[in-house]
Amino acid sequence: MQIYLPIAELSVNLFFLVGIGGAVGFLSGLFGVGGGFLLTPLLIFSGVPTSVAVASVTGQVVAASTSGALSHYRRGGVDLHLAMYLVISGILGAFGGVAAFDLLRDAGQLDFVISIGFLVLLGSVGILMLQESVRALLKHRQGIVVRERLPNQHTWMHGLPMRVRFKKSRLYISVLPVLAIGLFIGFVGSLLGIGGGFIMVPALVYLLRVPGNMVIGTSLAQVVAMMAATTILHAIQSQSVDILLAFSLMVGGTAGAQFGAAAGKHLRGEQLRGLLALLVLAVAIRFGLGLVLTPDDPFSMTVIGGAR
Repeated sequence: MQIYLPIAELSVNLFFLVGIGGAVGFLSGLFGVGGGFLLTPLLIFSGVPTSVAVASVTGQVVAASTSGALSHYRRGGVDLHLAMYLVISGILGAFGGVAAFDLLRDAGQLDFVISIGFLVLLGSVGILMLQESVRALLKHRQGIVVRERLPNQHTWMHGLPMRVRFKKSRLYISVLPVLAIGLFIGFVGSLLGIGGGFIMVPALVYLLRVPGNMVIGTSLAQVVAMMAATTILHAIQSQSVDILLAFSLMVGGTAGAQFGAAAGKHLRGEQLRGLLALLVLAVAIRFGLGLVLTPDDPFSMTVIGGAR
């Protein structure tokens, strides 16, 4: 069943879009992360224009993260005070990311920069995750019990000025690294079309020492607010949000996430992190190959900086 995507200006099989959304939703539920960093590349590889893929996925990320954020909030797993700082800085970063997105698209460099961005970001994160998961698996086989650092143990970041007390997370830390994390994820998320949860969660755990019961909910709250602002900014400024595409992805993603969450209960944490690392590295390698291999159609014509 073919449907025409008006903003992307191409016809795509509806079941294919729902299937992609379902597959990414399954992986999101399985690994407990947002699916933007997988969904955006898959759409680009499938022929959807890069600008439309990035802008449209932001709406799907909002829909996929909202139910999870509400669930954690009802269980008291969201530090609203901490999330407020992350949201404010994240939205400021989103303004910068959308502005950079617009400039790069008008200059004809958007595809190249996004490919480089995914290659560097996913490659570095995937390697770090794979190293950590392999180390954990080896120690588990050897019967070595690793004592993790306590959430309230401080690092050098906690000694920076402008300290703020986050009562729910039982932290008294400098607000500067909090703002820097939100600003970075807002910029990168709006530029690449990713929620940034797979960056935010490790940052909250390892850098800020946020307690585990507050990490996921606070991260999801930040993702929902930041990506909602990003969707609006893209719709107004870049005009690249394809509502029909985003809705088709939402339908599949909502169903797939339920099955993924159920399947994830049968695997240990280090196994999940190892599988996710391999998946992230596979996407990074695919972008890397796209940068060095000769394309099937090396000569093409596009309209740059056309009327909006």
